[in-house]
Amino acid sequence: MGTVKSICISEVRGTKKKQIEKAMLVKDWGIEGDAHAGSWHRAVSLLSYEKFEAACRRFAEAGYKELQPGDFAENIMVSGIDFAKLPVGIRFRCGSAILRMTQIGKECHADCEIRRLTGDCIMPREGVFVVVEEGGEIKPGEEFGILPTVAVITVSDSGAKGEREDKAGPAIVEAMEQLGYYVGETHIVSDDREGLAKLMTEIADGNRAQLILTTGGTGFSPRDNTPEATMDVAERLVPGIPEAMRAYSMRITPRGMLSRGTACLRKSTLIINLPGSPKAVRENLEAVTPALTHGIEILVGAATNCAVSGETKEEN
Repeated sequence: MGTVKSICISEVRGTKKKQIEKAMLVKDWGIEGDAHAGSWHRAVSLLSYEKFEAACRRFAEAGYKELQPGDFAENIMVSGIDFAKLPVGIRFRCGSAILRMTQIGKECHADCEIRRLTGDCIMPREGVFVVVEEGGEIKPGEEFGILPTVAVITVSDSGAKGEREDKAGPAIVEAMEQLGYYVGETHIVSDDREGLAKLMTEIADGNRAQLILTTGGTGFSPRDNTPEATMDVAERLVPGIPEAMRAYSMRITPRGMLSRGTACLRKSTLIINLPGSPKAVRENLEAVTPALTHGIEILVGAATNCAVSGETKEEN
């Protein structure tokens, strides 16, 4: 979780940005009053405060003037998040506002004052750009955090044909939204192994979600292909997640051991297979959601450690 350190705007393009006490983020536009806002993919610029501090030290050692927020033409500086390490497509939340990252860096403009005075500008390699998906007021001191995006896939031949109402998928959506996740897309697909693998690949490789939750197709039926499709796209396995879910389920029913669900990583996306019933879905999510957000932060590069107990930490 990060913290907003400063907010800067320029009312006229080509002029230095100045700090403001608060800002209104406008959906599909940007920061109200900022000349660079608009219906385009670089509506708002973000910069990590730690990268700004490091630049300040380098410039001071070289004898250049003291830098101020806005000198790199950034709109919002945030401490605690290294934006340039995150994948394009990831979302952030600040208050009621939701932002989606669209670009990392950009070519510095020809008359960049910082580059002209110091020979260096960090925005082309450290700055990122976002669009505003949900608006709201923000101000320095507020929390600014990653908002994991979830894709929900119901795997069912009868559901895909419209012959059976999907209750498990909506149960996942409700549970994840209550936990503060952003549900970006939902699908109902047949038990076809190749088709499911293709869909999960497209979502993961396109950075459309940091978490894919499937429901259905984890049993003993000949058409239960979800674990196999998941293994087809896996780059790394995460055995602890299905182990935890089965252990939790077996406290409720011995049949919990019959689930073949698995979990894996592909690119910057975690994929988890859930059972097919709404009740089992809720039970399995109860077992794993307490650790999911931190795991996703590690996966995308927003965190580096797992807290074990008290002050003790270990690297993963």
